[in-house]
Amino acid sequence: MYKTFADVKAALDKGRSVEDILKKYFNNIKERKDLNAFLEVFEESAQDKAREVDEKIKQGTAGKLAGMVIGIKDNICYKDHKVSASSKILEGFESIYSATVVERLLEEDAVIIGRLNSDEFAMGSSNENSAFGPVRNALNEDFVPGGSSGGSASAVAANLCTVALGSDTGGSIRQPASFTGTLGFKPTYGRVSRHGLIAYASSFDQIGPIANDIQDVAVVMEVIAGGDEFDSTASQREVPSLSPKPLKSKLRIAYLKETLDSDGIDPEIKARTEQLVNCLRADGHELIPVSFDYLDYLVPTYYVLSTAEASSNLARFDGVHYGYRSDEAQGVEETYIKSRTEGFGKEVKRRIMAGTFVLSQGYYDAYYTKAQKVRRKIQNRTNEILAQNDVILLPTTPTTAFELDAVTDPISMYLQDIFTVQANLSGNPAISLPLGQHSNGMPYGLQLIGKQFDEESLIDASAFLMDFC
Repeated sequence: MYKTFADVKAALDKGRSVEDILKKYFNNIKERKDLNAFLEVFEESAQDKAREVDEKIKQGTAGKLAGMVIGIKDNICYKDHKVSASSKILEGFESIYSATVVERLLEEDAVIIGRLNSDEFAMGSSNENSAFGPVRNALNEDFVPGGSSGGSASAVAANLCTVALGSDTGGSIRQPASFTGTLGFKPTYGRVSRHGLIAYASSFDQIGPIANDIQDVAVVMEVIAGGDEFDSTASQREVPSLSPKPLKSKLRIAYLKETLDSDGIDPEIKARTEQLVNCLRADGHELIPVSFDYLDYLVPTYYVLSTAEASSNLARFDGVHYGYRSDEAQGVEETYIKSRTEGFGKEVKRRIMAGTFVLSQGYYDAYYTKAQKVRRKIQNRTNEILAQNDVILLPTTPTTAFELDAVTDPISMYLQDIFTVQANLSGNPAISLPLGQHSNGMPYGLQLIGKQFDEESLIDASAFLMDFC
């Protein structure tokens, strides 16, 4: 069982080959095929890479990720491999280039094992919106794994790969991590290149890892982070060593009172968060209750802005240039209409229409401009809190995973993001830590938000909490 990269390296030290380790993951995938986590397993290219890495290990030239087997969400491009964003609209499309993150992983000798199911175009909080069927939670197949990176989280939880990459637009790494008992990390906006990530909302999207170990989060982040000439929004700041280090002093942690007073929070999650606050305080750390008056504005602001960006980004999928084209269409206009109507799923069409509406003449200032102003206030308040504290503590999700088909109302589904969208609106790094176990048998995460571009301190604090709790 290779649950962490440390397990993989221990096996390599004992003489196992990367190819042997890869075969174990292949077998696990076949045994857990009912999870529907993988849309495609890259058997041929993965085996070729494994053999290459084995040879490099013999020669002493292997990279820092040698032997790590990684799954990638189906919105991250890998040259000469299919990518569909889990949508019919990109049926049969094969990428002609690799995402920057994929190139960097391969350069350090990671093995890319396959592409992972997700909500269509990363739009969802349950992974029930994929054109290829829902993903099931590895811990209980009657439950959702969360979304949109549900395939990534379920695959890591089921030991189908060592680490998985997801994308986080409004919580799409952290929420499924909470639902599956894994760690999910969203970097600072701009810390990781978005080149090769199929865009949902460009000012929110960030690629990050889901793993079973904080050290694995750190080492993957060291590899994928950093400036990129192909992405003008990627920061040129130097990436420090992110390997967890012991704390130099006691932590000063802010916790948001409004999250614990929220009507929708599960009583056990609230109690666990309060227990952690009290335990940390008893250990000599400063726990500061702070007010965050914008909690009720987070989800509306996020959905106004993200759907507006989605309306623009998804305009390129028109049935003409590539991807799905309706067989029934006659003429240019009908080709556009029928291809998009048949190619996109219900949730994607809902968000495109909402985004087009808030950008339309007569409504732009009332919705989009106002939401941008609220976003600035959210960012300012978040950074104001972090100027006085090391991190912010709050639940990742208001509940544990719910059963498949249990949440059918779109608004109720959108409210699943109530505790995660703050970090996307403000651009701060955030992580979900598997620190809770509910009486219903399902796990849940507690979340830390850190200072912009200070992933180092956030990972150190996370490692401390994982051991402390």
